[in-house]
Amino acid sequence: MKNQDLGHLRKTYSKSTLNVTDIENNPLSFFKKWFEEALQHPAIEEANAMSLATLGLDDFPKARVVLLKALTEEGFEFYTNYESEKGLSIAHHSKVGLSFFWPALERQVIIKGEASRLTAETSSNYFKTRPKGSQLGAIVSEQSKVLSDRSILESKLAALEIEYQNKEVERPEHWGGYVIKPMCIEFWQGRPNRLHDRIRCQWQGNFWTIERLAP
Repeated sequence: MKNQDLGHLRKTYSKSTLNVTDIENNPLSFFKKWFEEALQHPAIEEANAMSLATLGLDDFPKARVVLLKALTEEGFEFYTNYESEKGLSIAHHSKVGLSFFWPALERQVIIKGEASRLTAETSSNYFKTRPKGSQLGAIVSEQSKVLSDRSILESKLAALEIEYQNKEVERPEHWGGYVIKPMCIEFWQGRPNRLHDRIRCQWQGNFWTIERLAP
């Protein structure tokens, strides 16, 4: 394979600005403001898509995209299989990273935090809101395990569709939610000449420090 030179791929960022005073000592509220703008933007299909980075059992970091399902005073919530690679990684090392990238707005948000499980009640309440196909999928898939053929999944799903045709699906114990309590939130706004606005907010136990970083 020939080397591919990508050095010419670049654009100028000029859509907005970001100042320390914009955040008003409440980075979670400011995140909600940015998130709502991303939700409303016609060019952004999944504003709640976020990269989750964990430290694996093999001591390698790994990032994958998951979906934000709630933002509360406690932090950022998402759901998965507790026995998946990401679930086992969180059990091994609960400090994780999140990042949102909204290129249509020339914005990133980068978060450091600690993950913990949501209560069984919270997870069950959310599970009930999922489409039935997604509920059954949570039962069918032994997430992150080696699978010899896709037909195994499809056969299991077909059997469960018959079994649960006229009854509710209960949340499996191995599936549920996490909340990531943020310790550091960095807001990034693209600017011309690569002099981007970077504002870092760090939790100090009972207040946030907010400061500008060099791009």
